[in-house]
Amino acid sequence: MYQSVTLHGVYCCIKLLSRTAHIDSLLKTLPQNPGVYQYFNKEGSIIYVGKAKNLKKRVMSYFSKDTFDSNKTLMLVKSIADIKLIITETEHDALLLESNLIKKHQPRYNVSLKDDKAYPWIVVKNEAFPRIFYTRKKIKDGSIYFGPYTSVKTLFVLLDFIKQIYQLRTCNLQLTAQNIAQQKFKVCLEYHIKNCKGPCAGLQSKPDYDQGINEINELLKGNIHSVISHFNTLMKNAAADYRFEEAQLFKEKIEVLEMYKSKSVIVSPNITNVDVFAIATQKDTAFVNYLKVINGAIVQAQTIELKKKLDETDAELMTLAIAELRMRFDSDASEILVNVLPDMALPKVFVTEPKIGDKKHLVEMSYKNARYTLKEKLAQYDLLNPQHKTDRLLAQMQTDLRMPVLPVHIECFDNSNFQGTDAVGAMSVFINGKPAKKEYRHFNIKTVTGPDDFASMQEIIYRRYSRLLNDKLPLPQLIVIDGGKGQLSAALSSLEKLNLRGKISIIGIAKKLEEIYFPGDSVPMYLDKKGETLKIIQQLRDEVHRFGITHHRNKRSKNFIKTQLDNIPGIGRVTAEMLLSEFKSVKGVSTASLENLIACIGKSKAQIVYSYYNSSK
Repeated sequence: MYQSVTLHGVYCCIKLLSRTAHIDSLLKTLPQNPGVYQYFNKEGSIIYVGKAKNLKKRVMSYFSKDTFDSNKTLMLVKSIADIKLIITETEHDALLLESNLIKKHQPRYNVSLKDDKAYPWIVVKNEAFPRIFYTRKKIKDGSIYFGPYTSVKTLFVLLDFIKQIYQLRTCNLQLTAQNIAQQKFKVCLEYHIKNCKGPCAGLQSKPDYDQGINEINELLKGNIHSVISHFNTLMKNAAADYRFEEAQLFKEKIEVLEMYKSKSVIVSPNITNVDVFAIATQKDTAFVNYLKVINGAIVQAQTIELKKKLDETDAELMTLAIAELRMRFDSDASEILVNVLPDMALPKVFVTEPKIGDKKHLVEMSYKNARYTLKEKLAQYDLLNPQHKTDRLLAQMQTDLRMPVLPVHIECFDNSNFQGTDAVGAMSVFINGKPAKKEYRHFNIKTVTGPDDFASMQEIIYRRYSRLLNDKLPLPQLIVIDGGKGQLSAALSSLEKLNLRGKISIIGIAKKLEEIYFPGDSVPMYLDKKGETLKIIQQLRDEVHRFGITHHRNKRSKNFIKTQLDNIPGIGRVTAEMLLSEFKSVKGVSTASLENLIACIGKSKAQIVYSYYNSSK
């Protein structure tokens, strides 16, 4: 690491030489989704929160350069010991979430965040005769905050609506009961223009004022429909009285409120105090993501890892995770949203698995984060320990294909012919989940006449495994037959002749729907389309197709060439190969001059070839 250098007040570039292996592994598994990234120091504290349209590009920009023009950036990158991500649906959601997390955690390196960047809130002030106004700062003084609002225009529409319906004070006088009784204040202009009922002078009672405040609280909690209905009434009345400009103003306010109703996932006035949990599992590992939603905004997010000990169900793991995370974050939310219902009821808490709406979107976002963390962790394991990936893949295939042993050695077979001729077979081989191309084999069909794929499959299976048995070579753990029930039955008949049925696992894969057939089972199995097991089987099939088709084309080409030259009396195979080597094709031989033919194969044979192709000219 080079030290920073300053010359005459001008900061020179600084070079970063290395980073930890842990950070390297994280950078290799970054997603390209929009979201928020959080940097942690070695003590586990958040030191920076940022947003990105593409998390991979944005986070990599901190680590892809060797030099930095800012000491702040250098110190930030030097301090990063861990990276955590929160994936969002859109960049807009990421922007608001970034603001909430910065206000919640106040990371050291987010000092450049200005107040004017924070989204505004509507506050109902905790005081006698409460004022209602907007603010960009939340103060813990007992006041009630609503928001944050992504649209300032929407916020002012709401405040303007409140001002029209409820005559609330705007002054900051200390309206205590004693001050009012002593008549310390006089009404101002707001009273005379009927924007205020004069509580400062005792002209409005506190119960009457508080009734209006309670109604406003309900309105700000999300009852937008009543606001729109009221504006509709005002618009129609104004239009009926030919006050079209005023009606247009009401129409514009209605349009803004209608846009507000199509709210984002992050901000939702209908979701006020909710905990969201989602679980993603794979074998003995589970990750549970937790989102804490207050006043429609995500203020905290956490993902924890759970290791199964006794093959616990997802419901049991969800119960443990909910108890742990609610205690860790001191949550008292009375509603919990989940993607898997826990296996026991929680006292005084309503737990639901939403199917539609904003709550469903929140659960989906939480699951995306849990699933991403799971994939990221597995990818890191695979990068640090390649054998871990192999073991995991083979174990997954063993489970999916109901095998007694791991499929370390897999052989896949296919056959083909061209209009009943040139029948061939091919075999691809995967060892430890990867192609072993040196083990691939071709088979020229010897005992089958005509286009009989089943008989051809019987022949190549019998020849392959009879040879392994005779040479006392190890057998594969899995045989994959490219074809449905018919091809599979043909292969099984050969295994029975060799007394190998039941000693080697064998399956067939049909082409159309990727159906997996097992011996003796007429109903096919459908593997997960995105699962690794099906991908490996498809790779095996693609490899055997490629390998077999190449061999088939070569054989057809050789047979075609042989037929053309064999029609010339006195010209054998060796001479034909010399001609093809020199003139590249049969056409080249047929158009060659006598002199060139003599130079290639001698005078006597050259005369025979030349006469054969030129006798009719």
